[in-house]
Amino acid sequence: MSALLANKPLLGPLVGLNLWTFGIEFLLYKRRIPALAQYNVTFDPETVKKQKEEKLPGFVKWPADNFNNLLEQPTQFYAVILGLSLMNVKDKRTVGVAWAYVGLRMLHSIIHVSTNNPSIRFPVWAASSLALFGITVQAAWTLFF
Repeated sequence: MSALLANKPLLGPLVGLNLWTFGIEFLLYKRRIPALAQYNVTFDPETVKKQKEEKLPGFVKWPADNFNNLLEQPTQFYAVILGLSLMNVKDKRTVGVAWAYVGLRMLHSIIHVSTNNPSIRFPVWAASSLALFGITVQAAWTLFF
């Protein structure tokens, strides 16, 4: 393990989630590019968005939806993790919760891009939100108390 990661262990989950996001982006294009031709989606700027919504099956659209999800709430995660790292927080509980958040977001992605079953996906998302809330409370506590 690098000296930086040993000294700033919260950077591991930050980089891990960022790499996962690039993996989902890769999947998005792997599914979308062939589907655009297969389903006759034009690149006319006036109609391409509407055609993608109407013509592409869910299985093709789900990675794009998940990629967008990974650019929403996780931005809070990145900010809080950087803040905790700057405050030199590195206790095992906080690092464990940060990795749990990453794992839950990965599980959420897998559900989203495979079955997209909301009754399974939502509880995983809610658990990840609770983990993020816990990390945020830790940051607030460290900063203000």
